[in-house]
Amino acid sequence: MSALNAADDMHLMRVLGPDPRLQPRHVLWHLAETRKANTMKDAKTLLLEFLGAVTRGQNAAALFAEDGAVELPFLHSMGIPWRHRGRQAIRELQDSLAGLYLDFAFKPEDTHVLIDTPEQVFAEYMAHPTVAATGRTVHHLFTGRLVAENGQIKLLRESLNPVAVSQALLPGGVKDLPDPEKVIFSVPPDYRS
Repeated sequence: MSALNAADDMHLMRVLGPDPRLQPRHVLWHLAETRKANTMKDAKTLLLEFLGAVTRGQNAAALFAEDGAVELPFLHSMGIPWRHRGRQAIRELQDSLAGLYLDFAFKPEDTHVLIDTPEQVFAEYMAHPTVAATGRTVHHLFTGRLVAENGQIKLLRESLNPVAVSQALLPGGVKDLPDPEKVIFSVPPDYRS
């Protein structure tokens, strides 16, 4: 028990009570778990770190749970994959931004957190990148809801304007999109919130 200091002893007495059946290894385990819980990243911290690493796929993906996901449901309307599950898929998605845009980044002054709890955050954030293929500058306003679990990102669901994406990325803008079908889904038919 010499590894514990007086403050740790008092904390354990408050949490566990003076139970003589607790062995030192149980006490140390509990203390380690308590400290781990107190140092886990909350949803806002995870979102801000993600935005800072947005075009560095490996760094961005490391913030996610193994089965975490990035979803951009409105990209479905342009025929672009909208759900990216798992760190490898997220890394590839984020790395692709560096190839599409010359200078994709989110500045702190363009990030506004609107709802903030330890497990979830909702924010608006804007990027002002130049598209590599067309040379057009686009002002992308994103909204994002991030769900944190055990100090990692479980889900980041973002919305953006697909018309602006088309105008920026495609040489002919929206004229280059496929002709509309009789039934149009703004999100995939099986989408569930």
